[in-house]
Amino acid sequence: MSETEPKLQAMGEQSGAQRPGGGEGWSRKQELGHLIDSAVNNRARFINAALAGEYAGPSYDGDGWVSLGGYREMSWAEVVALWAALNRALAVVVGRIPDERRPAPCRIGGGEPVTLEFVIADYIDHMQQHLDHILG
Repeated sequence: MSETEPKLQAMGEQSGAQRPGGGEGWSRKQELGHLIDSAVNNRARFINAALAGEYAGPSYDGDGWVSLGGYREMSWAEVVALWAALNRALAVVVGRIPDERRPAPCRIGGGEPVTLEFVIADYIDHMQQHLDHILG
C-alpha cells in the first residue's frame, strides 16, 4: 500500500472522475469507494470472527453502498485518503488476529463456510484486482 497511495494521489481529480477505459460503470472514485466499503464490511467480519471464533453475516450490495457513499461527489483526494486510512487500520487488525483464530469458520450471505484466513486473502486479492483496474 505504501507504493499505491502516492500513485493514486498523483492521478488527480480529473482522472479520478473518469471510468478506467471509458464506457459505462463506476468512475475511479466510485471504484475506490467500493474498496472503502469492502474495507468497512471486512473489518467487521475479521474482528467478529477473531473474537467469537466464527462469523455469520450478510453480504453487501456494492452498487447501493457506492451510491449512498456519495463517492462521485467527494474529491479524489478525500476518497484516496479515506481508502488509505481504512486499509492501514485494517492491516493493524489483521496483524493482531491470533493464529489460532485464523481457521475460524465464516459464512457470508448464502455462501458456503470458509476460513477467516480465506476471507482475509480474498479481501486482499479483491482489492488488488480493483487497484490494478483503477491504475491500469
